[in-house]
Amino acid sequence: DADKRGRLRLVAARDGRDGAVTIHADASIHAGLFDGDEAATLPLAPGRLGYVHVARGEVEVNGQRLAAGDAAMLRDEPQVRLAHGRGAEVLVFDLAR
Repeated sequence: DADKRGRLRLVAARDGRDGAVTIHADASIHAGLFDGDEAATLPLAPGRLGYVHVARGEVEVNGQRLAAGDAAMLRDEPQVRLAHGRGAEVLVFDLAR
């Protein structure tokens, strides 16, 4: 949990970098825990999609408030920004279009 507190920790990637699990897809998956003033951003390269799933709690995703069970698909956005969490656990997917 300490590696995910207030930031996005890479947990799965095609190349298994940074200790992540290797997956056989053009994607990466990050996990984070956010509460209060904690915030993080994940840049998205042009042509990539961002998908955010809120597993528990509440958090703002690019200014939109989401609660447990909610998800957001981000297209044509330069980044995913997470902020103002309330006991939030979040998965962020960086996906090929």
